[in-house]
This record gives sequence, C-alpha cells and structure tokens, in this order.
Amino acid sequence: MNPIKELARYKAPADLPQSLAWDGETLWLGSLANKRIYQIDTEDWSVKYEIDAPGTPFGMVSVGEELRVLCGETEEDFRNIRRLMPGHGFDTVFKLPCPDDTGSQLSWDGKILHVSQWYNQKVLALSPNGGVTKIYEAPRGICGQVIVGDYIYVANTAEEENGDYFLGRIHRESGTYEDVALIPFPARALAHDGTDFYSNHRAAGETVRFTV
Repeated sequence: MNPIKELARYKAPADLPQSLAWDGETLWLGSLANKRIYQIDTEDWSVKYEIDAPGTPFGMVSVGEELRVLCGETEEDFRNIRRLMPGHGFDTVFKLPCPDDTGSQLSWDGKILHVSQWYNQKVLALSPNGGVTKIYEAPRGICGQVIVGDYIYVANTAEEENGDYFLGRIHRESGTYEDVALIPFPARALAHDGTDFYSNHRAAGETVRFTV
C-alpha cells in the first residue's frame, strides 16, 4: 500500500490542532490546547475569525452556512454537538448529545450528520434529534472522517500511540470498507476541499494537505 502524497504542511494557529472542516471557501480548525476555533484563509494561511468553543472541540463539520462542533464539556467530558454561526458565535440553546455519550469526529453528506466513535470503530448516521439511523463499521479506531461522493473517508489506527495510521473509505450504500493509503503520522481529523485532503499532525502542531 502506498503512502499519501503530502502537498504542503502549515503551522497551525494554536498548539494541538484537532478538528478540521472545509466550508467551501475556507478551512476551520479547532485546538485542544486553548479550546478555540479558527477560520483560515488557505491562500495565505491567515486567520480570518476565531472564537472560544463551549468545550474541547474534538470534531467539526460545515453544514451549509453554519458549522457543527463536537465538544467535550465539563470535567466529566460529556460529548455534545454544538451549533456555530460564523460571525455570530455559538447558539447558546442548541445542544445535541452524542449517542452513548461518545464521539469525536463529524461529517455531513448534505442532509445527514455523521459522528464517529473512535474506540467502538463505528460511524453513526444521525436523525435530526440525534437518533441513530445507520451504523458503519471500520476495522480500526477512527480519528478522522469526511464524506466525499459515495464514500466516508476515515483516518484510522489500531494502536493510537505507536501504530500505523491508514486512510480508508467506507462505501455509504454497501457499508464495505477498503484501505486506500498509509498516513505516515498520527493523524487527527479529515477535511476535503473538493480536490485535496487535509489532516492534522497534532503532535507537530501542523496541518497537512495531501492527495492519494
């Protein structure tokens, strides 16, 4: 299996970059270090907007003109999905609890929100009220996901600390999984700008743009 082809590395605007989302024009990034979210112009890698999240921003996805951010909240690390309206801030009322109080990454297919469970090795399609409508299985723990066409692409690993990391994809209709490429760093999050993928090399404080 071939590795991904790295196209560029960018210094993240804060340490421990974790979540990523592409909104059609700009890239959004969430940091574990300061629990802030940044909107980044990828042409010059400048920060256009930033805001504190209501918790630790583990996952994020663009939903039309809004974003959904999966946050770990309180000392108990309750996992909730929050609504972010760029330029206006977080909706103080909207809160969608994650199924089984677990989840890390988000994706959106234009109609349905999907949340991944790392250690359960699943991607769950959600109803508007947070119910599970479909379950996709992965062979390893999921540390990033993004929907591109007919597939849910997932960054995944069997061993978080010292194991290999893979880019795989799950067919949305059949649910079948296949490995696509090796990822030569411990990846966190996936985004896709219509041409290239993005992921975070969290320990290095960098965001990586790549293709396969």
